[in-house]
Amino acid sequence: MNQQETKAPSIPSKKQVRKEISEKIAGALAEYKQELGEEKLAIRVKKASKLISRDLMKAGKKHKQRTKKAAPKKATEKKTKN
Repeated sequence: MNQQETKAPSIPSKKQVRKEISEKIAGALAEYKQELGEEKLAIRVKKASKLISRDLMKAGKKHKQRTKKAAPKKATEKKTKN
């Protein structure tokens, strides 16, 4: 067996996520390429993919932090004045 087959899938980097998003957006909006122009569409797709990837990475980090089990807090005793 190959070692690559047995490894767990790695978490995609921000750059990889941005590239995938930009490809999907560009594919979905291909019909507008002639109307808007190829260069303008590429610029806007790049901006949108940056925003979406940034939010996805933040959401992924928050989800990861929530799933970790927190150490149980010690019970604190209230001190009374005598």
